[in-house]
Amino acid sequence: MVKSRVDENEENPSWNAIGYCGPDPDFKNPSRNAQKKAQHQSKEDFYGPLYRGIYNAKSPQEIFVKSLERTGFHVSVNSEKKISKRPVLTIQCDVVVVGSGSGGGVVAGVLAAAGYKVVVLEKGDYYARKNLSLLEGPTLDQMYEGAGLLSTRDLGVMILAGSTVGGGSTINWSASIRTPPHVIQEWANVHELEIFNSTLFKEALDVVCKKMEVQNEITEEGFSNAVLRKGCKELGYTTVDIPRNAPVDHFCGWCCFGCKDGRKNSTCETWLKDVVDSGNGAILTGCEVEKVLYERKRGRDRETANGVVFKLKTDGSSNHDLCVVKAKATIIACGALNTPALLKKSGLTNPNIGRNLHLHPVVMAWGYFPEEPLSSPLLLEEEKVWPEKDRKSYEGSIMTTMSIDESKSRFVIQTPSLHPGIFATLMPWISGLDMKHRMTKFSRTTHLFALARDVGSGTISNDPFDIKYKLDSIDESNLKKGLEKTLRILKAAGAEEIGTHHHSGARINVKKTSNHEFEKFVKRESSRDIRGLSMPVASAHQMGSCKMGVSPRTSVVNQRGEIWEVEGLYLADSSVFPTALGVNPMVTVQAIAYCTSSSILEYLKRIK
Repeated sequence: MVKSRVDENEENPSWNAIGYCGPDPDFKNPSRNAQKKAQHQSKEDFYGPLYRGIYNAKSPQEIFVKSLERTGFHVSVNSEKKISKRPVLTIQCDVVVVGSGSGGGVVAGVLAAAGYKVVVLEKGDYYARKNLSLLEGPTLDQMYEGAGLLSTRDLGVMILAGSTVGGGSTINWSASIRTPPHVIQEWANVHELEIFNSTLFKEALDVVCKKMEVQNEITEEGFSNAVLRKGCKELGYTTVDIPRNAPVDHFCGWCCFGCKDGRKNSTCETWLKDVVDSGNGAILTGCEVEKVLYERKRGRDRETANGVVFKLKTDGSSNHDLCVVKAKATIIACGALNTPALLKKSGLTNPNIGRNLHLHPVVMAWGYFPEEPLSSPLLLEEEKVWPEKDRKSYEGSIMTTMSIDESKSRFVIQTPSLHPGIFATLMPWISGLDMKHRMTKFSRTTHLFALARDVGSGTISNDPFDIKYKLDSIDESNLKKGLEKTLRILKAAGAEEIGTHHHSGARINVKKTSNHEFEKFVKRESSRDIRGLSMPVASAHQMGSCKMGVSPRTSVVNQRGEIWEVEGLYLADSSVFPTALGVNPMVTVQAIAYCTSSSILEYLKRIK
């Protein structure tokens, strides 16, 4: 990851050689002195829309407590002998939400707007607008799970997941795709989950898309998406415009590091803003939740949730290192990796917790488009200067188009966001000299990936980083078909050189080879083993580890999103997916969470 490191001036001497500009040149990250002088700019412009509702649990405890009390929350020091030998801080509220991503953000926003006092707990920190660095190395450390280096136990799948306020919605690639109709029917009919055929779920899809201002028009398409669209057009493959939660002119290739102007409508800019604007909520950062609290109440046939415990990262000046949040309803929304681990640590025993993990495995192919064309008389005039020489692979909206497999269930082809560090990590290592040559081509090398709707699955243990996953042979077969298709698309779009990430490092100059040689190369490279660490397999979508179902024998939550074992304990994240989704999950996560919010509102009214 050397390419992602920076010096004291936030620069890297290799960037010029590889055609990389570093942070978005249109982005200004002001120094503290500049912030003090910029009185004409609002605090929201600098700190984002949540600045009035963010409370850092790592700050001095006296400041932390007084800030919460000013917001209207009751904070006290209580004796909780079942939790600690020493007294603990206790915060009283109506609802506690663990996680601030696409699921937790929706639930918190809906309930706070309905008048309930809501505490949102987030283990990550808040980086908003002018407080971003838009630098690859620092952002991976600050805003990604495991500093962006998370993988399955056998290293078979590299995993990207958000760990910051707003969760994955803060650092994702803007794709806002509704739940595919064939998936809705499968979940409703095969899995017997009537909620997905309900009016409420249809309403939820409309509400969350309206909230994020989802649209699919563009004024200018970036390098990689233009390559995908052109290659598909040449081959007669169908492409679909990708809806995005960003404006038409949001031509930004750095959204994987946060949105510099807040125009990508993550939960920070939408649902969590509702929490703050309502005056009923507080978002606590730096909170590592230890366990869920529950007890058996008289006359009930199961446990009832009454809050959570999180650890305070104090400076050592306080006697209180634990905090209890007491609540009438508890919502866990910390993602498909962290949610099952937390439930297990809390003593829940449903054997389905942590099973059925799906990852949407991804494999990639790359194509190099030189700034200067080959001097070949065989090239058509329009091929010689495309894409334009000032185009860079890392610039422009990250996702604007995709190609869907004919069956609409096996795989999709999309474009990733790759900045130098991850680019170098994925490229096969042949030698130091070879890697230097590859890096000099970085800015004109585009990637396409095939994403499988996996039938294979994995498990999560008590540790969210202890991930087991086995790529099913069916998924491997589908990925190979997708890889073949991506290679053909790259050639058809005019790439000079193409290849995959297989450890052999094989590549071919398609401008200098015959069709026979090209076909031979494509067949060979797309038939190579994917399993067994033969090539990098990646995942940016984790789901299904606490699946929704109609029976506690086969699932973790019911259709209301409530845990079978504990009353008043709800899940609101991608862990509840019955199966893999097959497309980017943000809209589906938010729609399910919106439905779950309705169930929680009914529950809170019932227990008054």
